[in-house]
Order: sequence, then structure tokens, then C-alpha cells
Amino acid sequence: MRRKTGQRVKDWVDRSMPTQEAMRESRMLRPFADRILRSELWRFTQRSVPRGVALGMLAGFLVPVGQIFAAAFLALPVRANVPIAALVTFITNPFTYPFWVVAANRLGSLILRVDAMTPTRALNEGLASPAWIWWSWFVREAGVTAFGFAVIGVLSAAIGYLVAAFGWRWWVGRKWRARMVERRERRRQSEEHLGH
Repeated sequence: MRRKTGQRVKDWVDRSMPTQEAMRESRMLRPFADRILRSELWRFTQRSVPRGVALGMLAGFLVPVGQIFAAAFLALPVRANVPIAALVTFITNPFTYPFWVVAANRLGSLILRVDAMTPTRALNEGLASPAWIWWSWFVREAGVTAFGFAVIGVLSAAIGYLVAAFGWRWWVGRKWRARMVERRERRRQSEEHLGH
């Protein structure tokens, strides 16, 4: 079961990962394609992957439309991994977006303490038309939600960077230990073979 789930995730990543050809053909990226398609921005290295994760998180939460393109543009100056940055933006998608809107609104309300005792209440009572009340509520909630998205974007970028950096070190260390065990095993087998 665990292997099947891992294979499904890998298949989804392979399907969703932007390719250099797809970015080359994009009308929005065509003027910048030579910069975005540079080979160093597509390598998976210890520094570029965590940067890509952080930028993808930031673009995913702060940019409402065109997140993949924003992540690709942000990757240029900091030399982040473009495919990882683009892939991580899928953290906000049509299925998860309602959850993130509610979470951002609640977090923004909690941090800003926006409630019924705001200074606009007297103004709202003076201009008690339904349209004005609705507009006032919408502007207040939109601002609170936007602030919540900014906080979530910055926090998730920082956490994503740290998790990716430690995850990369763990993965490389695991591969290195496996290689060392394999070398020891080969050396032992070679010594046994020479002993006979």
C-alpha cells in the first residue's frame, strides 16, 4: 500500500513538473525564456532546491493568478530550482483554496484582532444602507484575508526552506551511508574471494 501511494505521488509529480519545452512554448515566458531555461536553474542541488521550495510557497500564497510564472521569475535572481518552485505552487489549487481562504481569514483576524469594535462601526451605523454595509464588510474581510495570506506565505516559505534543506541533507546522507555499506560489503566479498 505504501509503495503504491509513493508511486502515485511520483507519477503525479512527473506529470505536473513543468518541462523546459512547456516553458519555452509559453507566451508569457517567451521574452524571458533564455534566462529561465538556463541549465543552472534546472539542476537539483543542495542550495537550489530549498530556495525553489521557499519561492514556490511564497508565490503560491501571495500571487492569486499565474503562480507558476511568478515562481519562475522569482527563481531568476536567487538561482532557485525552477521546476521545484513551479511544482510547489500547487499547494494552493482549486481544491485546497477554500481551506486556505478560511485559514488566512482566521489567522488575519487573530493577528489583527478585527472584530465588531472597529472604528468603522459608527460610520457603518450612520450609512446603514445594505450596499454600504456589505461593501464595508467585504473590504474589511478582504484586507484581513490578504494579511493572513501574507503571513501564511512568509511562514510557509521559511518552514519549507528549512524542511527542504534538512530533507536534502538527510537524503544525501542516507545515499552516502548506503554507498559506504555497499563498498564495505564488496571489500569483504573481495577479501573472502582472495582468501580462498
